[in-house]
Amino acid sequence: MDALEQAIVAAVDWHAQQLLDFSRAVAAHAEAGFFEFETAERTAQMLRAAGLSPAEGLARTGVKAVLAGGADGPCAAVIGELDGIRCPAHPQAVSGTGMAHACGHNAQLAAMAGAAFALSQPEVAQALCGSVAFFAVPAEEYVPIPTRRQLASEGVRFCCGKSELLRTGAFDDVDLALTTHVHMIPCERDFLLGNVASSGFVSKTVTFKGRAAHAAAAPWDGANALNAAALALSAVGLLRETFRDDDCVRIHTNVTRGGDALNVVPGTAVLEAMVRAKNLAAIEDAAAKFDRACRHAALALGCEAEIDTQQGYMPVRFAPACRAQQLAAAALGKNAACEEARPDLYNNASTDVGDLSHVLPVVNFTHAGAAGALHSADFRLADEEKAVLAPAKMLALTVYHLLRSGAALAREVAEGFSPVYSAAQYVRHIEEGVR
Repeated sequence: MDALEQAIVAAVDWHAQQLLDFSRAVAAHAEAGFFEFETAERTAQMLRAAGLSPAEGLARTGVKAVLAGGADGPCAAVIGELDGIRCPAHPQAVSGTGMAHACGHNAQLAAMAGAAFALSQPEVAQALCGSVAFFAVPAEEYVPIPTRRQLASEGVRFCCGKSELLRTGAFDDVDLALTTHVHMIPCERDFLLGNVASSGFVSKTVTFKGRAAHAAAAPWDGANALNAAALALSAVGLLRETFRDDDCVRIHTNVTRGGDALNVVPGTAVLEAMVRAKNLAAIEDAAAKFDRACRHAALALGCEAEIDTQQGYMPVRFAPACRAQQLAAAALGKNAACEEARPDLYNNASTDVGDLSHVLPVVNFTHAGAAGALHSADFRLADEEKAVLAPAKMLALTVYHLLRSGAALAREVAEGFSPVYSAAQYVRHIEEGVR
């Protein structure tokens, strides 16, 4: 390690207890997406402790603090996520809400804070050609449709944190983003460098409208909306052979309303669904087939199907490890056993990092230190050194190598990136796709 790399690692170690205490405090008070007010305040306090001046209230709860380097250059955003997930069975679930950090976002936030402490040292900041935005964002986890409708009345128009922040221009000054997470696919190494491709999805709410009637005395006078929903589910199941294996299509469904009384033919039934796939074209194709199955199943039983399509997440685009990550791993030496992302690796789950990856270059890694299954009651941080402190060092060292020496490696990442959308095109695409 050179002298500045040593200073970066030493700073994380110096603040280790503070970072671990922060991670634990966040984990003890998990909050839902767009409602992470306490977590946001804790994060702002950490950034102020690093000598920064955070802006708060971005997309309701987002926190952003910008560190200026010693010379002009690109802006690299280090992303942390504020929200937990509803998991009432988790031992740390918050009473009354069931929210828990069964996702590791508390470790991610602490790693971001550790990078802020390390990079804000004057001699390190002076060596950076550009700036660093430490950005804690809301609502990475799925926000239920009723909550979205409530938020829309309060001005939040898009479904997840990164998407809403793209809409409001909070990423307009950012040239590339750094993200991290506990391992999301099986990996035995300390770090998996690069962006593993993952699925995206759209959300559907289908309201089947029939005609109520007495279920015993005159069922023939009714049109059973619940039967229409059941027939639609069967039709969707029979569509499976029409999906290409390579597109990784998944359709998840839940009947959230099946009728109002047991002795009345259901006049209304409501089906919610997520239509998930590996790429935008496959999502569009599967969603069209889903819609057709619902509409025609309803028609077959004398009912109607009203389909409300709501925004989901875009697929994560594959990106290999960049040179700055490799140099950061080399600096950590034996403390950073690494694997690199490959096109054949795949994550069937979804994250709003996918939306960012269609607009900005994303430098990502996942890390060890967790035990149990993500989003489950047995998830925990089993090794806080690997889950919090090592990722903080990796983030800070990666930023250092991206922005040192005229930000040559940051420019290399930017030049190798082909956006699918500009920010304005992205916003327009989302607004046109929700109906």
